[in-house]
Amino acid sequence: MKWKTNAPIWLLLFVVGCQSPNMTGGASDKESAAQVNAVVSGTLAPVYAPLAEQIVQDFALARREGLGLDVGGGPGALTVELAKRSQLYWVDVDINRNHLTTLADRAKAAGVADRVGFLGADVQALPFCDGVADVIVSRGSYHFWADTKKGFAEIWRVLKPGGVAYIGRGFSRDLPLDVARSIREKQGSQMQYDRSEHAALLRRIMKELGISNHKLHLPNPPDGSDINYGIWIEFHKPAN
Repeated sequence: MKWKTNAPIWLLLFVVGCQSPNMTGGASDKESAAQVNAVVSGTLAPVYAPLAEQIVQDFALARREGLGLDVGGGPGALTVELAKRSQLYWVDVDINRNHLTTLADRAKAAGVADRVGFLGADVQALPFCDGVADVIVSRGSYHFWADTKKGFAEIWRVLKPGGVAYIGRGFSRDLPLDVARSIREKQGSQMQYDRSEHAALLRRIMKELGISNHKLHLPNPPDGSDINYGIWIEFHKPAN
């Protein structure tokens, strides 16, 4: 199934509306969106293209059509990089609608405005019908969800049979060591976390949700140093 549009769709409230979207957009949220975009366009800018390349290659998305969701995509850096490398229609799903304009500008500049949309919604109540998304990704979002298990349950519900999800935080496994080191130095202590604790949490959630076909990824730097490359969970929904 192709997801195409003849006009740019920035606030995407389409088909799927099995629930009403829950989104924010006040003055404080506008400031928050600006702060997030500053980090995404600054410190984290080198992260998204290699990560998108890895995702597209690992899950054979280059020629795949259908619907992809980037949950908690914020200003859409990863969303746009994925759209540049695949034929899927990508929707940036974020609770803060103030990211919409930044995403629109980013998509237009990249030449993928016809395959990128935005939906203001909370991961804990995704306004999509069951089984509509071919691929769901999320980078740097799950640890902010108020109810992590509920967020994963919603992703599982919305994922199409035969679909794949890739959720986590950190970097692609092949991000150059000097780039990873520079990012972690700029972040300082604010992004220090115990990967083993996160691994235990993700395994427990998979077990409680009955998701058996999953794989935990803990990428490590090529030189064996202690630079934190992050943690990711990959899971597949059985085809009908």
